[in-house]
Amino acid sequence: MFLLQAVEEVTTASTAGAEENFKEVAIWQAVLDATSDFMGLVIMIVLAVMSVYAVYVFVERLLALRRASENDPTFLNRVKDLLSEGKVDDAKNLCLRTDSPSARMLEKGISRLGKSVDIVATTIDNTGKLEISRLEQRLSFLATAAGAAPMIGFLGTTLGMVKTFNAMKNLDSLDLGTIAPGIMTAMVTTVAGLIVGIIAYMGYNYLVSKISKVVYRMENDAMEFMDLLHKPTK
Repeated sequence: MFLLQAVEEVTTASTAGAEENFKEVAIWQAVLDATSDFMGLVIMIVLAVMSVYAVYVFVERLLALRRASENDPTFLNRVKDLLSEGKVDDAKNLCLRTDSPSARMLEKGISRLGKSVDIVATTIDNTGKLEISRLEQRLSFLATAAGAAPMIGFLGTTLGMVKTFNAMKNLDSLDLGTIAPGIMTAMVTTVAGLIVGIIAYMGYNYLVSKISKVVYRMENDAMEFMDLLHKPTK
């Protein structure tokens, strides 16, 4: 009895393993069928390059935003204290030693002290825009990939179906071996395009939310700095 039970368990495990291996082979075979066609191969290569670069852009921008988000809660108060004491050079040096968009923005504003408030405000505003553009470097690629990747996949779908119908027009009867490659090209390229598009779309929106937090802090620091300039001297 125990022997029969052991044989049944081994048979069940073998069947499950065979099914898993069959699924893996089927998926891999689908990819091979899609890339066996020249246009399918070109589309898959384009999508693969887009996916690799999208991941690179996401990781690189995420690390840059983490550095930009590092916040010293005492930084702005120290700058304000130094300026209140008339230590302009010390305040400027403190900004130079601090690696953050707000520090670079305030450093430019401090370097314009002694000129009109409008000039200082314009300098801070222009520097802030420059820092924001640096934070958004290569981010446009993710937005482009989010929209372009599914469209490229759908192009593969169209080409695959054209190939399928072109193969069917000379058939007297339905032959799956003839039409299957075109259908596989259509399906695999569509799935690949949607995967790349979803990854790029989610990465883009996540990075935009992180940039918004950095921009909010920059605006807050700039406003407090300008309030200090407008504060009446005793």
